[in-house]
Amino acid sequence: MPMVLLKCDKDIPEREKHIYLKAPDEDTRDFLPLSNAATIPGTLSERGCAFCGAKLVIGGVLKDTIQMIHGPLGCAYDTWHTKRYPSDNGHFQMKYVWSTDMKESHIVFGGEKRLEKSMHEAFDAMPDVKRMIVYTTCPTALIGDDIKAVAKKVMAARPDVDIFTVECPGFSGVSQSKGHHVLNIGWVNEKVGTVEPEITSEYTINFIGDYNIQGDTQLLQQYWDKLGIQVIAHFTGNANYDDLRGMHRAKLNVVNCARSAGYIANELKKQYGIPRLDIDSWGFNYMAEGIRKICAFFGIEEKGEALIAEEYAKWKPKLDWYKERLKGTKMAIWTGGPRLWHWTKSVEDDLGVQVVAMSSKFGHEEDFEKVIARGQEGTYYIDDGNELEFFEIIDLVKPDVIFTGPRVGELVKKLHIPYVNGHAYHNGPYMGFEGFVNLARDMHNAVHNPLLKLAATDIRGTTTPAQFKEAAE
Repeated sequence: MPMVLLKCDKDIPEREKHIYLKAPDEDTRDFLPLSNAATIPGTLSERGCAFCGAKLVIGGVLKDTIQMIHGPLGCAYDTWHTKRYPSDNGHFQMKYVWSTDMKESHIVFGGEKRLEKSMHEAFDAMPDVKRMIVYTTCPTALIGDDIKAVAKKVMAARPDVDIFTVECPGFSGVSQSKGHHVLNIGWVNEKVGTVEPEITSEYTINFIGDYNIQGDTQLLQQYWDKLGIQVIAHFTGNANYDDLRGMHRAKLNVVNCARSAGYIANELKKQYGIPRLDIDSWGFNYMAEGIRKICAFFGIEEKGEALIAEEYAKWKPKLDWYKERLKGTKMAIWTGGPRLWHWTKSVEDDLGVQVVAMSSKFGHEEDFEKVIARGQEGTYYIDDGNELEFFEIIDLVKPDVIFTGPRVGELVKKLHIPYVNGHAYHNGPYMGFEGFVNLARDMHNAVHNPLLKLAATDIRGTTTPAQFKEAAE
């Protein structure tokens, strides 16, 4: 079946290239949605900017680092406290945000002096913190402020600090995906290899593309500890700045989120010869497969099988309880990119859930290749979906639950459709064996919660008790 032009897009016919309905006996490579392209004028995109991709998704997760946003206050506020990535040091990175608070006069006359002053003020206010990332934003990039020169000046004045700069203003790419790329490449070129980590195991990995959403990293760390595997660096969940400087000493790069962090894994292989291994850590079958791959690399297969057996014995009965009650549930996934293909097969195989529609904000062609290959016929695949498209797709596929972010979630709640936070989770973690039980629990609670059905009931009918009528007026 060719690409689909929805009724709501009749005035934006270019959108037809971005929506595909999977049909039988088709070579899906001929019908991949156009992706990683500029948003079409006139469509209300759900995308984030390139700066957001660098700061909110990756850099801002570091637990011991001042995040200095060189720009207006709104850029700092918009990327602060909106992701649930806790840490084991009191959640430092979630409590604070730093901004140079650029005003019109600074745009006219330049903001480098203000940036330098702000950086010194931040270090003075937090004398125990010695690491900083500085980000450009749209206005400071447009006026040409040289943040690298300012960072060098501050480091010369303070020999005990280290500063990384990310020149990735919002307009520099079509979505937040550009920010992922810029930070990845900048870090491996400028910071990796500048610290030598302490090696405590013959089995060492970098775990790349996990941001400790509601404790994902900390849950998976229990597996690596039981297997005797040392994680040199988590990129970047619950991680220290200096951990990431020692990534060159790992024997294996294990990649979870390939879209946001596959770039650094490729560069580490190119520059240091460290092999890359991609895994899925959502779902029982996928998590077990990932553990087996890692253990096979190190020749510790028996340890891996013992761990899998232990986790299955503990959590599989709980998962089966939810599976029995979720079979046949229709699910839509409207998230960023990789979770589409991480989740679609795992919820179908492990929970008996049918995925009927998927929308990606910043996925690339390879992401759609993976998810369409794993998905079922009759499923819609959308790139850079907008609000009206969401409403029309809902009418077409009638999902029982939608995994998406809070912005779209608030919309679907008004339609009395349950939603689960697919970005930052409802009650995570969701990775690993225990995590997938948490995901199943949240989906079950959403689908079987009677409140949304009650909210959809008009109590002003003729048979409604008088007190209810009065309350509804």
